[in-house]
Amino acid sequence: MSDLFKKAISLGWGLTVVSKEKVEKAVEDLVNRGELAPSESKALVDRLIERGAEEQGQFKTMIREQVSRILQELEVPTENDVTSLEQRVALLEKQVAELEKEKAALTGSSDAEEANRLD
Repeated sequence: MSDLFKKAISLGWGLTVVSKEKVEKAVEDLVNRGELAPSESKALVDRLIERGAEEQGQFKTMIREQVSRILQELEVPTENDVTSLEQRVALLEKQVAELEKEKAALTGSSDAEEANRLD
């Protein structure tokens, strides 16, 4: 597994574990210890939440790209591939049905001619 992929997985785990409440509690602890001014706490929480959302979006994008790449490498058909094949099968079914009708019409007229000759 590539280092980038490992880092992304770790980041994703971190984002899912850290909730807004946990961020607020951590910032509150900083305020209580005097390491952060109370007036700065809301801004810090907002920045951390915003940053987390951005990183989560980047993580999701990277995972989608990795999954797409893997699916391509495994030659898994895309939705467009399946739709195209379904359309081709429908067209072929229609053509087969038309040929069967033509054959039945030809066979039916041949049977009628044969019956007339026997009379």
